[in-house]
Formats: sequence, structure tokens, C-alpha cells
Amino acid sequence: MAIHSIVCIKSVVRAAPDGVGRRTPENSELNPFDRPALEAALRIKAAEGGTLTVLSMGPPVGVEALAEAQAMGADRTILISDAALAGSDTLVTARVLAAAIARIGACDLIFFGTRSADSDTGQVGPQTAAVLALPFVGGVKQIERRDGIWEIRRLMDDWEELWQVDVPLALTIHPKAFKPRSIALPGIAGAYAQPAIETWGIRELTLAADQVGLSGSPTRVTRMQKVVRKRVCRMLEGEPQQQVEALIAHLGRMGMMST
Repeated sequence: MAIHSIVCIKSVVRAAPDGVGRRTPENSELNPFDRPALEAALRIKAAEGGTLTVLSMGPPVGVEALAEAQAMGADRTILISDAALAGSDTLVTARVLAAAIARIGACDLIFFGTRSADSDTGQVGPQTAAVLALPFVGGVKQIERRDGIWEIRRLMDDWEELWQVDVPLALTIHPKAFKPRSIALPGIAGAYAQPAIETWGIRELTLAADQVGLSGSPTRVTRMQKVVRKRVCRMLEGEPQQQVEALIAHLGRMGMMST
């Protein structure tokens, strides 16, 4: 049975700006935590056959990330972009992605990265699964179908768990589980020369303006700023034994060692 997978990706800002972040072609890239999710879906496609749809919500600059996904091997790419979506929090994002997935139609596996490199909440994957009322497994390191049953291994702290699940299923991919493939130059050239990217707005998803954006969001980002860390380097003098004693005494004063 051929598998239809959907991968939800995000275009993120490369570095935290001062003030509210705005994505532009110069400061944006495909979320690095989404690359392993794309790779996992591509391997499923190669092993099982089927199709791969890549979905993203964001401003028009998101076509850059979708073109990259297309170059990697995606069959269909869709950007959800609408001025009404500005300021959407993770819950609204999940609702919009869920509406888009429902419009796309039947699918087997829905992939997410564990988190995004800019906001770093890790909420969109499980929230989207909850909106769709689908089972969800996070931190996945291996996916395999055995005799019609999907077996999934996930990492949870220092434990590895083995799950048997039915599809449709939503999952996040552990960032170190699947090494993303390199993109061949012809693939890049073709994807960027004629990007076959569909664009949907809230009208296509039958969502009202007051359901999305700041109006529909219970939370909002008011500011982003860089964290400045003050670090002091202190050299320990004396012989090695004296240095060890001085270090132990210093750690004790900091409350990092019990007496």
C-alpha cells in the first residue's frame, strides 16, 4: 500500500533580531529541525512508495523553504499565506495546519520537527495532532512497517520506547535521528527556476479572520531580544593539588558541591 505523508515545515529567522522578528529572504531559512523530518518522510516514500506533500504557513518568503523541500524530493508543496494570519500563536498555527491537512485529504503520516529554531516552543506538532484528534508520538528515531503494523522507536530522556501504532498518525522526529541528504545542483536549479508551489489563504480553508492572527490567539510575542551572558574566566594558581582545592572551595561557595 502506497503511503501519503505530509511534512509541516517552517521558514525561520537565522538570528534573533531586536524587537519583533520579521522574516525576509535575507534572514530566513528552512527550520533546521524540520530537515530530519523531511528526510524521514523521504525514506518512507522510497521504501513504501507513495507521495509526499510539504506544507508551510507563513509570509510569502516561505516559498524559499518549500522550494528547497521540492528540490529534496517533495511531490507537492503548499504555502498558507494570508495577511490575516500575522501574529498567530502556536494554537492558531495548529488550527490552520489542521484545516489545511483536512483540505488536502487522506494521509497516513504527518511529520513535524521537534521544534523551531526561532520560537523553540515544540508545541505545534502535538497541538495539530490534538486538533485533528490523531494519535501522536514525539521524539521519533526510527519508523518501520512490519507485516502491516507500524513500529516506531522514540527517545525519551535516557529511555528508548517501542510503539506499535495505526495510521493516520502525527509524529515529531528527533533532530539527530535522520541525517538530511545533500541536494543535487540540478534539483536546486529546477526547484528554484519553476517552483510548483500552491498558495492558499484563509478563504480556501474556510476560516474567518477573527479565528486567526492576533484576534484568534490567546498568546502573543511582544518582543524578541538577544540574551547577553556575562562570563568571567578565573585562572587558578599554584600546584595541581592547590588548584584542585581552590576549585572545590569555589564550587562549594557557589552551592554546587555538598559538604
